[in-house]
Amino acid sequence: MRWGLLPAWVKDPRKFTLLINARAETVREKPAFRNAIRRRRCLIPADGYYEWQVFERRKRPHFIRRRDGVPIGLAGLAETWIGPNGEELDTVAIVTAPASADLAALHHRVPVTIGADDFERWLDCGDDTAETVMALLKGPDEGEFVWHEVSTRVNRVANDDAQLILPITAEEREAEAPKPVKKVSQRKPAPVRSNDGGQGSLF
Repeated sequence: MRWGLLPAWVKDPRKFTLLINARAETVREKPAFRNAIRRRRCLIPADGYYEWQVFERRKRPHFIRRRDGVPIGLAGLAETWIGPNGEELDTVAIVTAPASADLAALHHRVPVTIGADDFERWLDCGDDTAETVMALLKGPDEGEFVWHEVSTRVNRVANDDAQLILPITAEEREAEAPKPVKKVSQRKPAPVRSNDGGQGSLF
């Protein structure tokens, strides 16, 4: 699926802004999500996720994971958009909730993670209602997740390797630090003396 939900009722995808996150507080009210939360709930497996924090006027990436290292299931909502020629596009958005006090140090909102014991409950859309799963739409408890800074290599989509989730080393941080820019003083041009007696000349 492509990240960025595209509701089925959209006429022209080129004129619609893709929805990457659905707020837990309003997911049942928003037209873009209210059908998906009832009928098309899904899980997105992950080892963790990234968040950026401004430090010394630079955005530093951090990898966030469960403290026990167990993979997580992100709460997702799916839609299939069908075009006028029968083409289909499967899209997905992640449900978010307010962050706990510790995670709020990085960002005030976090992805909703579904515990393994609630996987079946979250995925069961048989009753055509979201009432039974609304209690699951909350952020992790305080202390449940930990994080560490990672290399800014994660900022490039071309980079896709296991090193992207490892803690950054002192050497890597130093190498990534912006180099100071030397200011070059520009000399003012020496005044040109005129021999026209102050009258001005076109030639």
